[in-house]
Amino acid sequence: MSTITQGGAAPVVADHDDPYHLTSDGIREPPVGWAHSLRHLGPGLILSASIVGSGELIATTTLGARTGFVLLWMVIFSTFVKVAVQIELARWTISTGQPALTGYNKVPPRLGRVGWINVLWAIMALTKVLQIGGVVGGTAVALSLLLPIGGDPLGTLSITVWTLVTVVSAIVLLYSNNYSLIERGAVLLVVLFSIGTVVIALGLPLTPFAYSADDVLSGLTLAIPAGAVGIAIAMFGITGVGADELTFYTYWCVEKGYARYVGPNDGSDAWKRRARGWISVMYKDAFVSWCVYTFGTLAFYLMGAAVLHPQGLVPAGNDMIGTVSRMYTDTLGDWAGTLFLAGAVAVLGSTLWASIPSWSRMYVNLLSEFGLIDWRNTRQRLRWIRIFTVGLPIVWGTAYLFIQSPVLMIQIGGVSTGIFLLAVVIAAWYLRNTETDPDIRGGTAFNALLVVSSVAIVLLGIYTGANVLGLVAR
Repeated sequence: MSTITQGGAAPVVADHDDPYHLTSDGIREPPVGWAHSLRHLGPGLILSASIVGSGELIATTTLGARTGFVLLWMVIFSTFVKVAVQIELARWTISTGQPALTGYNKVPPRLGRVGWINVLWAIMALTKVLQIGGVVGGTAVALSLLLPIGGDPLGTLSITVWTLVTVVSAIVLLYSNNYSLIERGAVLLVVLFSIGTVVIALGLPLTPFAYSADDVLSGLTLAIPAGAVGIAIAMFGITGVGADELTFYTYWCVEKGYARYVGPNDGSDAWKRRARGWISVMYKDAFVSWCVYTFGTLAFYLMGAAVLHPQGLVPAGNDMIGTVSRMYTDTLGDWAGTLFLAGAVAVLGSTLWASIPSWSRMYVNLLSEFGLIDWRNTRQRLRWIRIFTVGLPIVWGTAYLFIQSPVLMIQIGGVSTGIFLLAVVIAAWYLRNTETDPDIRGGTAFNALLVVSSVAIVLLGIYTGANVLGLVAR
């Protein structure tokens, strides 16, 4: 441990290995090329673990079940359009060593000592209690269907017990908040279920639920059918990187060591070279994660459109997991139901695995911006992260037991995420123009993509807000 004094402020208790403290001792030369960069990837895989659960398994499948193939284009658009903003925000983080909520607080105007974006973030976090509560519930339902307690797998006793088991096990496994453990667990959970789902989706043409090239092409017409606007907007907010994933990706980039390896900005050419090198690693990390969650999202949508939609089956309430399991049992036979339920536990569990430590960090960062704790104090920060690691799963599980409608809970969170994306875009541009060194910004092609992504997110965010307020026809 050491004591650091910043700008005449009170001394800060810092750990030499704390990735949030940039020192010359932590500097490392960046790897060159894909082969040498692979072992430095990881933040994007934690991101994928979060995305692959609620967004893909539930929201995207529900969309396919309701609308068929017609909104396939929205799936592709949703996963692709937000990546440039994710990269730009992470670029600022790697160059400064600061996480997203610290940056959000710098965007004017401010309400006292708190920036307006962080006020919006706090409001979004309230709806996220419902969304992640829905993930807790979905996990509990899958476990209850696998091993019912008291006879009825959807009975109050069985659901309550498995919700408690889900919450307690998550707390026990994640209490240490060790980055390497979180990364390895996320990779394992994502890979196990996503590969199986993609294989099954690609194999559907060999089953009675075959889809054709014409079906796929019909989903690329950029149309939104009547009655599907609300769920399409919720899906845009959830699938791909949502506002919460855009935000917490910055924390994992820091904890992987990218910012620490770049070191404090001394304005030298060496610093700029290191910054560009580690940002290049982050590009590769973001690309790999994009491939993972895009192919997974497409697979779930195709399965919902090809298997559930023709049968008029739409996931709802606590029957959601059973309905989604029809994608497997109706394709492969009853034996696949058990495998699906085990897979559902893995994929929904992966969302919890990534969400608990991610949200814990964001809540603690927000408290520091409120002036209630000191983010720079390593021991204090870790202590509060552990407090939220215990508290958040309890709150999410309680929310589910009161509402018990995973699909609705997840869609509410998705709508709020779509609106908050507007604020994230504003923050990314503000920090880019005020704090990111011009010499490490993206090239012409990336900047063009950033503009397109920003405009698309702004338009969708405005439409989402207008739709929620009843200012546009549904």
